Parts: sequence; C-alpha cells; structure tokens
Amino acid sequence: MLHDARLINFIANSLALLAVSALLVGAVVWVAQRPYFVISTLRLAPIEEGSDLRFVTASSLGEAIKDKLRGNFFFIDLDETRRLIETTPWVRHARVQRVWPNALAVYVEEHQPLALWNENEMINTWGEAFQAYAAELPEGVDLPHLKGPDDSERLVVQRYAEVARWFAPLNLRVDELTLSPRYAWEMTLSDGMRLTLGRDPAADIADPHGRSGALPFAARIERFVEAWPRLVQSMNGRAIAHADLRYPNGFAITLAPVTPTPSN
Repeated sequence: MLHDARLINFIANSLALLAVSALLVGAVVWVAQRPYFVISTLRLAPIEEGSDLRFVTASSLGEAIKDKLRGNFFFIDLDETRRLIETTPWVRHARVQRVWPNALAVYVEEHQPLALWNENEMINTWGEAFQAYAAELPEGVDLPHLKGPDDSERLVVQRYAEVARWFAPLNLRVDELTLSPRYAWEMTLSDGMRLTLGRDPAADIADPHGRSGALPFAARIERFVEAWPRLVQSMNGRAIAHADLRYPNGFAITLAPVTPTPSN
C-alpha cells in the first residue's frame, strides 16, 4: 500500500509539473506573439565601417520586403531574411541582426554599377549581373552598355576594361560592347564610330581556335589605335562611321556621310 501511495503521489506531482510547464510555455508563446514584437523597424548601415550607402535606404528596403517577412522578433529566420534582402535592388551582400524588441539591424554591401547589362540588368565592378533601376543612378552618370550571352559577364567586363584603356588616350570612350551568341565582338565608341572585331581566337568559348589567320582581340585594336593619328590626318575632318578590324593584314573603314553646308 505504501508503495502504491508513493507511486500515485509521484504521478500526481509529475502531472502537476507538466500542467504548470504547459501553462508557462503557453504564456511565453502568447507573450511572444503579441503585436509589440512584430518587426516594424529596419536600422540600415553599410557593412564596411566608414563607407556610405548611395542607393539603398531603409524605406526602399522596407517597402521591398514588407510583405515577405515571416515571423516576429523571436521567430524570424535571420538567414532566410538575409537571402530575401539580397534579392532586392542594389544589395550585393547583407548581414541581419535582431534589435530588441521589434527591429532588425541590416548591414548592406551595395552593388557598385559598372555598366548596363543586356536589356534590364546592370553589371557591377565584380563582373556580376544584378537587378536595379537605371533611373536611380546619380544625375550625370552615363554608364556604358555591355551585352552578351548568359554567364559571359566576366569575360565581357574583362574585354571592356581592355578596350577602354586602349581608346582613352584618343579621348574616346566605349559606349557599347557586344558579344554575340557566336562569340563575335562589336563595339560603339563615344563619337558614334562602330567597330567590328570578330571572334577572339585567344578567348573564344564557342570556337577556341578561331578563324585561320585571325589576330587576337588586343592585337586588332592595337593595330587600329596605332594607325589612328594617320587616319585622322588623312580624312580632312571626315568621321568614320564603321571600321571592320577582322582582316589579317589591315582593316576596312566606312566614312560617315558628309553633312551638307547650309547655303546663305
């Protein structure tokens, strides 16, 4: 009988403890789910101390993710939230921390725009394509337009850097550089001149051997740039509309139409 009484007391105490624990857990969950702990504030700062954010604001970021956040201060998944933030315009990397009782501290590394990419994207200085709004660029910023097949971003950026260096001494900028699906190159300079470069046998993904007798990408441009002073001198003020640099031993040029001089 004594053993049975102890067993009954043990069971009764255990049930009472479970009941109290359930009440405490229920109370904690109830408190944790109060509106007071709903994430309502984003505190935005750059990841790198001492730098500034040019494109991302707390209001624009909050507007972009407000209907996608899941969970309050206690239950929000910080890794999932970080991934969500990194899908928003201008955000390259993010770090997220809770701030008591209803805020998130968001540390952001912005994309640094290098060029427009294809139809609706930009490309950053790391050679990565990203979604952003060109209208948000500072006034007076005129980005070149790079185009190419999927996964060719780094190659096109590399070539852009090369041709930009070649034409800078001539006071010409690269306005557009295009890599076709067959990996042939064309570009347009700031004076409107269009250059056809063809394939690069040194870096042609589609055809690594290139055309027979084709010069490497840089050699074609070097030959044209070296001839540029003599070209300018011989054209008597005429502009070049198009230059075809694909020839093994030279290049062909097409002059722009002569603009009629208005008569008095």
